[in-house]
Amino acid sequence: MDFQSHSALRFSIIIPSWNNLPYLQNCIQSIRKNSSIQHQIIVHINEGTDGTLNWIKVQKDIDFTYSHTNIGVCYALNKARSLVTTNYLLYLNDDMYLCPNWDTALMQEIKQIGHDNFFLSSTVIEPCASSNCVIERDYGKDIENFNETLLLKEYHQIPKLNWCGSTWPPNILPLKLWDYVGGYSTEFSPGMYSDPDFSMKLWNAGVRYFKGVSNSRAYHFGSKSVKRIKKNKGYYQFINKWGFTSSVLTKNILKRGCYFNGPLPEYKMNSMLYFKNHFKKILALLFR
Repeated sequence: MDFQSHSALRFSIIIPSWNNLPYLQNCIQSIRKNSSIQHQIIVHINEGTDGTLNWIKVQKDIDFTYSHTNIGVCYALNKARSLVTTNYLLYLNDDMYLCPNWDTALMQEIKQIGHDNFFLSSTVIEPCASSNCVIERDYGKDIENFNETLLLKEYHQIPKLNWCGSTWPPNILPLKLWDYVGGYSTEFSPGMYSDPDFSMKLWNAGVRYFKGVSNSRAYHFGSKSVKRIKKNKGYYQFINKWGFTSSVLTKNILKRGCYFNGPLPEYKMNSMLYFKNHFKKILALLFR
């Protein structure tokens, strides 16, 4: 598709990338090939010593930010936000492939919602499902074995209902809502548990519309960068910050993976779960 002026763009797609050029190229090619609407593409390049920086510099339809070292996903997203020119920010991993109709389905959902207090996710297909909101179907565990032809033939035929609990990318929200909650929290750098933390900030800001859109689909090879980094103690950081585990958020509050039936109800933790999480918070203080 031809990318034109910023006024014609609908979503700003931010892709943090760390020396992962073959996957990044595949990801961007899927945007170019399978988008039905024009979008702004923004890549944050961490290091880029594998040729990513040189490649990005000659891509006329891509804006980018750059850091000499790997600053992690939280700082990368916040830095790339400075280049956003549209009203909607979409966060995408560089090891994902967007399927046809991904953007049409999201845009239709946004129009139907009719307000700016929402958080949406596309539905991900993975070779080994990482959660109950993911479709498990193997089209290749790495870029060398990626069966794009078969994926494009079958992706829309795999049954999956709309689901609750948007947390992980690909996800999209209004830019003003992103700014209102302050983007991603850098204390979770390089990024473990930064996704549920962001959803928790949205919940506290009054968002109750957390929806996984079935008709918007993406293939995920599976955390190709995460396996290479030194991880932060996100599990304990989340407990120390919010007073309960991330599973309370995803299972009890966001009801992630359950059938979507409209905005989520208010939540009050029962006494047993409260005391259980209070004990976990005490333990978390030992591991921060």
